[in-house]
Amino acid sequence: MNWVLLIIGGFFEIGFATCLGKAKEASGTEFVLWIIGFFVCLTISMLLLYKASLTIPIGTAYAVWTGIGACGTVIMGLLLFNEPADFWRLFFFPHLSAASLA
Repeated sequence: MNWVLLIIGGFFEIGFATCLGKAKEASGTEFVLWIIGFFVCLTISMLLLYKASLTIPIGTAYAVWTGIGACGTVIMGLLLFNEPADFWRLFFFPHLSAASLA
């Protein structure tokens, strides 16, 4: 069960990074809503990481959590923020994926 919580926590990590990126582009009420989303996702993500680390070694839990977040954030950057899919980004992407499996 804690592995499922850890994976969900990783997805919330993608959520808080995405909210942070969207807040950077926003202003006024939209900015406030993105920042609220950031803090909600951040809180949930950290709580799930904590809960998972009660039975999964912290080194393993943190590696999986950050691996999911890093890979997911790269994908969101490419899809939502039109970030360039240049050689180096695509070259290092499999290395991020491998880190999440370590």
